[in-house]
Amino acid sequence: MTAVTVEDVGPVRHIVLSRPHKRNAIDEQMIRELQGAFSAAAEDHHVRCVLVRGEGAMFSSGMDFTVLQRLSEQPQNLRQLRAGVLSTWNLCEEMPKPTIAEIHGGCIGGAVELALACDLRVIAQDAVIGLPETRVGLLPDVGGCSRLPSVIGLGRAKEMVMTGQLLSGQEAHRIGLVNRVCPPDQLRQTTEQLLNELLACAPIAVGLAKRLLDAAAKPALALTLEQEVSAQQICASSEDFAEGAAALSQKRTPSFSGR
Repeated sequence: MTAVTVEDVGPVRHIVLSRPHKRNAIDEQMIRELQGAFSAAAEDHHVRCVLVRGEGAMFSSGMDFTVLQRLSEQPQNLRQLRAGVLSTWNLCEEMPKPTIAEIHGGCIGGAVELALACDLRVIAQDAVIGLPETRVGLLPDVGGCSRLPSVIGLGRAKEMVMTGQLLSGQEAHRIGLVNRVCPPDQLRQTTEQLLNELLACAPIAVGLAKRLLDAAAKPALALTLEQEVSAQQICASSEDFAEGAAALSQKRTPSFSGR
């Protein structure tokens, strides 16, 4: 069973997270298939825009719990796991074509980091979005800490990451985390309007503008991405993450050290 499906609608490549029975949780198979899908889209000259969306009730619940559980048992594997995710998210950010994340239902944790690797984000008003990693003893380590401040500013990024809060679609739009918000039944229409605006512009100019804007907004991205994994290695080996993972599996509130 595939974890990602691909569909072309004119010059727009739809890349669809397709594990609805698992709330589109991100596992190793999905990461591999996303990497192939992003590479193919970047190389296909017929594709001018890429839309990333989720099948079923939500965009994505983030990293699959089984992946996090294995990480709690074998924290030495963190760097290898992270490398695959990060290279895939970077493909999305670096391709010379505009990418849009269309968010409905929920967009949590690693899924937010995928959405941040997209150029633009459209969200339904009733969706929730957030980076709750600190609530289980981790931090956003596949671009969340590095990309979020350039999108919403440092103060709001600190609040969002350090409290692990979940935001409504309306609040996400108010702080600039997403570009457009709309009623749930108008999500596709709103996304298509944004796509049409992009398609009305010269593709070479759009691609070059994307590259320059990213370079200006995130000049130290490579350094901070490496700092993320170093920090996460400390978190993954800590008693706090062991407790957070256990609490998550037992559906209870964790009791962290120092409380």
